[in-house]
Amino acid sequence: MPEVKFLGHSCVTITEGAHKLVIDPFISDNPKAPVKADDIDANYVLLTHGHGDHVGDAITIAKRNKATVIANFELASLCASQGVDIHPLHIGGSHKFDFGRVKLTIAHHGGGYGPDASRYTGPACGFLVTIGGVTVYHSGDTGLFYDMKLIGEMNRIDLAFLPIGDNFTMGVDDAVKAVEFLKPAKVVPIHYDTWDIIAEDPKRFAEKVSGSEVVVLQPGQGLKL
Repeated sequence: MPEVKFLGHSCVTITEGAHKLVIDPFISDNPKAPVKADDIDANYVLLTHGHGDHVGDAITIAKRNKATVIANFELASLCASQGVDIHPLHIGGSHKFDFGRVKLTIAHHGGGYGPDASRYTGPACGFLVTIGGVTVYHSGDTGLFYDMKLIGEMNRIDLAFLPIGDNFTMGVDDAVKAVEFLKPAKVVPIHYDTWDIIAEDPKRFAEKVSGSEVVVLQPGQGLKL
């Protein structure tokens, strides 16, 4: 039975038996992170895009664990140049791993690595992760887009992680519409309250969603699927 854990901002872990995945491990510079980067054990590190608040500690974690980084081709290639194992994918593509399957979806956002985000890292993406018989959708940083309806129609989504913090991503109302399109069994709001500019009350999101169970996780909390 897979277990997911929210580690603040957009960082999520997915664990099933010996399989340990971490998505967007922004830990060391994350004021909401309940753990340290050295606490993260992972076989795979998944990156939605190249911004620093998502790549975060990915290289350090991958090297220490001898983990494989999964990302779009451009971002994966950048990670490979820093001495880690990679598996590059691109939008619309999927691959079967020892834990299950990962498919890259579109996301409407940017992608750039470094202090000024000037190094090109390809398009931002989301992930459909199928593991232990369940499917988890992590949208990455994105605005609302109509193809979310297709994602929901083509996949039975057991859990979706969606940003609600506005300014850089969807705000509450657009995230509510995203839930309507995706029709996940459960949804966890992410990418809010890390800084004042993305401050939001997740209860406001929960009150507006219908048809899906909203699970508000505090950093460090998790749930079994």
